[in-house]
Amino acid sequence: HCECITCCECLVHTCRRKKELKARTVWLGHPEKCEEKYPKNAIKNQKYNIVTFVPGVLYQQFKFFLNLYFLVVACSQFVPSLKIGYLYTYWAPLGFVLAVTMVREAVDEVRRCRRDKEMNSQLYSKLTVRVRKAHLIPADMIFMRTSEKTGSCFIRTDQLDGETDWKLRIAVACTQRLPALGDLFSISAYVYAQKPELDIHSFEGNFTREDCDPPIHDSLSIENTLWASTVVASGTVIGVVIYTGKEMRSVLNTSQSKNKVGLLDLELNRLTKALFLAQVVLSVVMVALQGFLGPWFRNLFRFVVLFSYIIPISLRVNLDMGKSAYGWMIMKDENIPGTVVRTSTIPEELGRLVYLLTDKTGTLTQNEMVFKRLHLGTVSYGTDTMDEIQSHIIQSYAQPPAPKVRKSVSSRIHEAVKAIALCHNVTPVYESRVNGVSTEPESTEADQDFSDDNRTYQASSPDEVALVRWTESVGLTLVNRDLMSLQLKTPAGHILTYYILQIFPFTSESKRMGIIVREEATGDITFYMKGADVAMASIVQYNDWLEEECGNMAREGLRTLVVAKKSLTEEQYQDFESRYNQAKLSIHDRALKVAAVVESLEREMELLCLTGVEDQLQADVRPTLELLRNAGIKIWMLTGDKLETATCIAKSSHLVSRNQDVHVFRPVSNRGEAHLELNSFRRKHDCALVISGDSLEVCLRYYEHEFVELACQCPAVVCCRCSPTQKAQIVRLLQQHTDNRTCAIGDGGNDVSMIQAADCGIGIEGKEGKQASLAADFSITQFKHIGRLLMVHGRNSYKRSAALGQFVMHRGMIISTMQAVFSSIFYFASVPLYQGFLMVGYATIYTMFPVFSLVLDQDVKPEMALLYPELYKDLTKGRSLSFKTFLIWVLISVYQGGILMYGALVLFDQEFVHVVAISFTALILTELLMVALMVRTWHWLMVVAELISLGCYLASLAFLNEYFDLSFITTRVFLWKVCVITLVSCLPLYIIKYLKRKFSPPSYSKLSS
Repeated sequence: HCECITCCECLVHTCRRKKELKARTVWLGHPEKCEEKYPKNAIKNQKYNIVTFVPGVLYQQFKFFLNLYFLVVACSQFVPSLKIGYLYTYWAPLGFVLAVTMVREAVDEVRRCRRDKEMNSQLYSKLTVRVRKAHLIPADMIFMRTSEKTGSCFIRTDQLDGETDWKLRIAVACTQRLPALGDLFSISAYVYAQKPELDIHSFEGNFTREDCDPPIHDSLSIENTLWASTVVASGTVIGVVIYTGKEMRSVLNTSQSKNKVGLLDLELNRLTKALFLAQVVLSVVMVALQGFLGPWFRNLFRFVVLFSYIIPISLRVNLDMGKSAYGWMIMKDENIPGTVVRTSTIPEELGRLVYLLTDKTGTLTQNEMVFKRLHLGTVSYGTDTMDEIQSHIIQSYAQPPAPKVRKSVSSRIHEAVKAIALCHNVTPVYESRVNGVSTEPESTEADQDFSDDNRTYQASSPDEVALVRWTESVGLTLVNRDLMSLQLKTPAGHILTYYILQIFPFTSESKRMGIIVREEATGDITFYMKGADVAMASIVQYNDWLEEECGNMAREGLRTLVVAKKSLTEEQYQDFESRYNQAKLSIHDRALKVAAVVESLEREMELLCLTGVEDQLQADVRPTLELLRNAGIKIWMLTGDKLETATCIAKSSHLVSRNQDVHVFRPVSNRGEAHLELNSFRRKHDCALVISGDSLEVCLRYYEHEFVELACQCPAVVCCRCSPTQKAQIVRLLQQHTDNRTCAIGDGGNDVSMIQAADCGIGIEGKEGKQASLAADFSITQFKHIGRLLMVHGRNSYKRSAALGQFVMHRGMIISTMQAVFSSIFYFASVPLYQGFLMVGYATIYTMFPVFSLVLDQDVKPEMALLYPELYKDLTKGRSLSFKTFLIWVLISVYQGGILMYGALVLFDQEFVHVVAISFTALILTELLMVALMVRTWHWLMVVAELISLGCYLASLAFLNEYFDLSFITTRVFLWKVCVITLVSCLPLYIIKYLKRKFSPPSYSKLSS
């Protein structure tokens, strides 16, 4: 008994997929000391595995009312008293549907598997991993050692959190000090790491080395970690792996991929339920008219089976094949090369989108900074006039400066460029190359070659690198930097040395950075400073142009920095230094006292210049956003980046149009503040909203409904400092509160959860990695392709599927109406009108091709759809497939079915066989004519399909002796009767269509005329 219980517990434990996350200890160089089993370090985007594939797909299929219903009807045919016609008429179509679906799912699944394999095939060595510069880090590691002398390296985290700034990471001091790399494995040491958590910005752990006396204990924090999905920006790093697979920060922050079901499928599902009700009601009416005689219950069921054609099984086959066809068309479109359809079940969603949630870094922008503008108050230099600056610089270094009363433009440019070249936190790095292979820089100062071709710059902010690159391009080059000094190279090749006396780093509170340098040649001490215009406006001397010019640059989408300087005498500096050092030693309020001392210098500084740096946008972002906005799509930008940067890009990409106000939501931390802020926002009309992740969190906690309601009225919303989980949360909010379809587009690992949560996820193949494009439903190569994807392919897929779905239903309703008329005339007998092959042939061979050729129909040429994006607005209202259009089709079906049956009976010749022949032939012709009536733009394949079907039918007449009397079919009487009936059933519809086009044409036909 006891054993049995432990067995059960064991089973339950293995079945519970969620494994408990634990803290762990990892020994350096001793993998065998690891007792626990940890997850494999592999990416998995698959939905099923070998075991769950068949049950999984079957469940997804029979979850739909439609398919479940067919299964029940098909099974009922095994009961002799309910058997109507042949078994194959029920089982063949059902088997075909399931086969088609399974093949399609299997293809999708194999593709996913292949892509994962490709990603997982990059090999790294066990436990201790070495990653070179510009490579992706494969698992979460603790940073042990680097090739850099400083013992630190920079990493790019834009794939993890969307921030553009580089982050500095520091190697564990104990292992960095070891003389050689091999010593890592000879020491006895271990890393203790906390259990895996969601937060990417925090970590706690310890490093212990046991084989020295006393043992060394180092605490580990976020500074010592290298998370997966980040990229090494400098040097080569060696780390010890602590989390893999499902336990990595980047994976914990992504949600599980769900099976997406399109809106159109849900609407059709609702219609099939309505049809089912109609079918039951019809059967009850039939039995009631019989007067509930005899075994009426059995008769009722027989009627239900007889009318089962009301709900056509071919509906799913046609739609699924249609979806595959749309997917194929998207991938073959030459205007959007490289587009891949990863989920072939939801192409119609592309035509129904109302909200587009986009990432910023890498999606709208290229994440490459370029220096665009230098403004000196009286004169402004743009990209086309940079050569003037260059000549000024060369001239000013060539001749000794003459003392002048008023500063010339040349000397002002000289001062400004020198300030930009000195005031920063950038370090130049040289990689000595041996036979084209970069080796670790171990050369001494003497033989270090300051040549330009192998110099790269490193800094935490790409903006700073852009500024230093620009000074290099105009002739003043930063060639070396260490903790104590900076060296600049003049255009003539002289090296100028500056000693760094103090450095005041940039913080998000102060929004500025400062540096005090002493020039070696002259001994002059200068205090340089640069920062945001908000912070600097009060520090620099009075002027009349700064505010206005900052506004102008911001409107162009440039990031602005104000540069200023102040010359200090030796006495002034000594006085400052003593006060500064004293403040640094104080115990109470140290930060405040230090800030006060620095502020004593920050007065009446001389304003040198204003710089503008642009984060380059992806190709054609502006026209694409314009197109989407005109199409009635509301665009939200969700980014992990800073507020200023996000606002800047929103303006430069025209996400926020020029004449619109921007409301920046003030940081709120509690309920009261949130309430006040929301009220002040409510008073503003037609203005874009900018909000940070923290404030958003507070608003959603207390005022979720109010906030979403207000935000949805905005023309554009920008959320900055968003974590990956928050992005997904915003998507879900929009889905719950608005019932509209959402689309998410991104390129990085931090966008995966948002892409998977949205109704339709689009991934862009980025420079960094393919994580987003692999997890998405559609993968594109450039942001601008999204316009065509939605306007043309989205529109066509939705319109075609709606037409196709309703036509297939009409095909089933016609035959059911005829069956009802037939049964009621023949004393309510539950006898089928058409037997065996006629029924199977009707839904397949005779009408399949023309009906399916509706997939090629289009109401608007692609050029028109892109020229008038306003046409897209109509689609979101869902008018192509609604209860109204459905009822019209029901009426058409009832009218046509009635005419066909009564006509055949009125013109009824001696034998019953003739009724079947006349009505069936008329029915086939009617269907073919109806397809022709539906088509809006003819395609040669449609004509071919119509002719093939007609040919098939005529050819098969010869073989179907049991249903048709050949001698009768070949007579003239037969021909004229069929023609009359067909005309009566179709002509009125053609007339109505003509009148409708004349008196109330749809919007698109007005354009095309």
